[in-house]
Amino acid sequence: MLSPMVAEEAEVSDLPVSMGRTVAIITCITCITGIGNLLGGLLTVSIPVIAADLQIPPELQLWPAAAFALACGCTLLPCGAIADVLGCRRACLLGGFFQAASALGAGLARTSTQLIALRGAAGLAASFCLPGAVGVAAQAFPLSSSPRRRSAAFAAMGGGQAVGFGLGLALGGVFSDTVGWRWGFYTTALLNGAVLALALWALPVRGTHGQAEAALTRLARDVDWIGALLSSTSLALLSYALGLATAPGAAQSMRQPLHLVLLSTALALLPAFYWWTRRQTCLARPALIPTTLWANMAFTAICVTVFLVWGALNASEQLTALYLQDVRGTSSLTASLYFMPAPICGALMNAAIGVLLPSLRPSLAVPVACFVSGVAPLLLAMLCHVDGPGYWRGVFQAMALNPLGADLIYTIANLVVTAAFPARTQALAGGVFNMLAQIGKSVGIATSAVIARQVTAQGDGAGSKEALLRGYKAAWWYNCSLGFVSVAVSFWGLRGVGKLGVKRE
Repeated sequence: MLSPMVAEEAEVSDLPVSMGRTVAIITCITCITGIGNLLGGLLTVSIPVIAADLQIPPELQLWPAAAFALACGCTLLPCGAIADVLGCRRACLLGGFFQAASALGAGLARTSTQLIALRGAAGLAASFCLPGAVGVAAQAFPLSSSPRRRSAAFAAMGGGQAVGFGLGLALGGVFSDTVGWRWGFYTTALLNGAVLALALWALPVRGTHGQAEAALTRLARDVDWIGALLSSTSLALLSYALGLATAPGAAQSMRQPLHLVLLSTALALLPAFYWWTRRQTCLARPALIPTTLWANMAFTAICVTVFLVWGALNASEQLTALYLQDVRGTSSLTASLYFMPAPICGALMNAAIGVLLPSLRPSLAVPVACFVSGVAPLLLAMLCHVDGPGYWRGVFQAMALNPLGADLIYTIANLVVTAAFPARTQALAGGVFNMLAQIGKSVGIATSAVIARQVTAQGDGAGSKEALLRGYKAAWWYNCSLGFVSVAVSFWGLRGVGKLGVKRE
């Protein structure tokens, strides 16, 4: 499920890794990367309780999740480059430490601003964890001598995403209805600390590409810091503008000169970033996203598709959690159980892909999966009402269908990247794909929040259950449209891609 985020190992182990050490390494990298999804599941089901405790207004309730995705998307490529220079083990441990600290801080948060900021810090931590963990697996299990262990490591990290999210849903419901939502974050921080202690022993120590001075020189020379600054600043300002659009009095605040300047700056930086990366590519200098990547039609289609599908997937889940608890009045524990079909069906989908992959044609399989995922918010928009229907007449089917497209796209994307690019650019292409997935989450959640708020504020009874549901339904229709647009994009862009799960000479 995960795309490679760093280059092939620069150094391989001179000594074979024992079976016990292998299990410890795989456990560490799986847990370190899976805990990010565990926190996401925890937040999904706990956000109504957290909002009531921290007095988070409805228009900001989707932002703790959006902040994580935005921070991760903005920093994923620079952090991957830093990991490649300073060492994947150090990046993995550093990311794990930040992840534990941000989880502890979220449990101690007293205001919505603190929580959103700490979720952004968790996104930065994930940007170190993901490339660091994949790099550790590549170094510990070289393809030439340990292909099966390497495959097991990557498969475990992929499966850990679904398991982590499902565990987070369950823990969020249990803690919210018993000792309090804060203990979910405290427990996760303790688990992260235990994994870090094991990782200090288990993760293999490699060279850091020379002395500290040489590493710092490479860090300054080989990372496109200007491109990173341009893209990150633009995305951060756009996020701020979306935040203003969801706040009370948005119509007036967006007309203020300062806010107009910030929005204009964010939009102007996008073509500036494209011009800069094109210049760097033409001069054969480091570029954060070389423009030559987009010449591959299949890769471009996959990136656009994952941007749309990930946005619809995460926004639909967040809106469903709010609907179940704020409109239907279900407890956090019950809501967490209602979400369990998502990780279960996702895991079954991954297993089915492994068996059926040699027979699948991406040009048909991806559009069909996107269509199925688009049906999930359609069911919610059509069937959900203040007084029903019951769980088994809409919500269950939507939760089961929602993750199918996203899981299939992740697997197909890995194979497209492997088949379409040479080894020296596979890591970069995988990094761009993962970055767009994270940004898609943030944009999908933020735009859904804007739509839900605007529709809720219209008409009579603003703030009532009927008004809230009216806004949620509008956002679900929007998510449905994203899913159906992804069908057209994937069908057109992948039309020339043949079977990927077969051996090629």
